[in-house]
Amino acid sequence: MNKTKTLIVSAHPDDEVIGCGGTILKLKEQGSELYWLIITNVSEQLGWDKDFVLSRQKEIDIISQMLVFNKVYKLDYPTTQLDTIPLGDLIKKISSVINEIMPNEIFVVNRSDVHTDHKIVFQAVYSCTKNFRFPFVKKILMYECLSETEFSPALIENVFIPNTFVDITDFFDRKLEIAKTYKSEIMDDFLPRSLSTIESLARYRGSRIGVKYAEAFQLIFEER
Repeated sequence: MNKTKTLIVSAHPDDEVIGCGGTILKLKEQGSELYWLIITNVSEQLGWDKDFVLSRQKEIDIISQMLVFNKVYKLDYPTTQLDTIPLGDLIKKISSVINEIMPNEIFVVNRSDVHTDHKIVFQAVYSCTKNFRFPFVKKILMYECLSETEFSPALIENVFIPNTFVDITDFFDRKLEIAKTYKSEIMDDFLPRSLSTIESLARYRGSRIGVKYAEAFQLIFEER
């Protein structure tokens, strides 16, 4: 039986751990081939401090090893500036990666997240999943991202509606340890990206399926 190939798409490094870190660890234990596509990155040309740029690259390397990805793809588009990039160019780059991997399932950021980069990434990725061009893609799920998903305007079209839950009880402690690697992203207690809030959300999602910790996703396509 062929292994499942799973592609995790991050608009920014850290989305993947916060949104589906436990699920990634569980999929790896189950034997899936895991691939990580990072759309944006920081650079000195964009005004970021050299030490921060180097630190971020080191974090990415460490995270890729901790989550045991088979391969990492970095497109290095300017972070917070995806709206300045022609959408067609982004779609072309993403489709090239997808055609190389030929993933069976894709996890991508939520379409209505408040961050413009997230909205654009979803739009571009979803454009690369038409079954008559990418017949190997059998499942697409959106993941929630603290400080982005819940901050969307309170309009019905922005609601994240989880309909798929993954028990990550056995993997949550490891997820939290991995999240600590992103020193610049983890916030103080009571803020959206604090370790305590990450745990609170996992407990809440777990309560939906009667387990200690879970991650929630919105399944938007599945072919069986």
